[in-house]
Amino acid sequence: MKGVLLRWFVLTAAVLVASWFLEGIRVEGLFSALAAAATLGILNAVLRPLILLLTLPVNILTLGLFTFVINALMLRIVSAVIPGFTVRGVWTAVFGALIIGVVSWLLNGFVGERGRVERISAIDLRKKGDRWE
Repeated sequence: MKGVLLRWFVLTAAVLVASWFLEGIRVEGLFSALAAAATLGILNAVLRPLILLLTLPVNILTLGLFTFVINALMLRIVSAVIPGFTVRGVWTAVFGALIIGVVSWLLNGFVGERGRVERISAIDLRKKGDRWE
C-alpha cells in the first residue's frame, strides 16, 4: 500500500511539473493535481492497455510514436473529468504526456521493489541474493 501512495505522489509531482513547464496545462490546486494523478493512474491501468491493443497496427506502422497520441488522449480524458485540471490543445496534451512520462520515470527510478525510496546503483542491479550475475 505504501508503494501505491508513493507512486501516486510521484505522478502528482509529474503533473505539477508539466503544468509548470506548459502554459496550456493548468492545475488550480493540490487537490486537483492529486485527483488528476489518481485518475490518470487508473486510466493508464485499465483503459490504456485496451486502446494500445486496438491501435496496435497503427502503432507498429508509426514505430511506436502513436503511443504519444494515446498518452495525450488519456491526459485529455482526465482534463474532461477532473475540475480544476485543464489541458488546452492537442499539442499541449502530447508534450504534457511526454513531460509527465519522463518525470515520473525519473522519479520512479528512486522507488524500490518494496515501494520505498531507495538509492539504486549499477552494482545493486547486478547482485542477486548472495551471488553476482
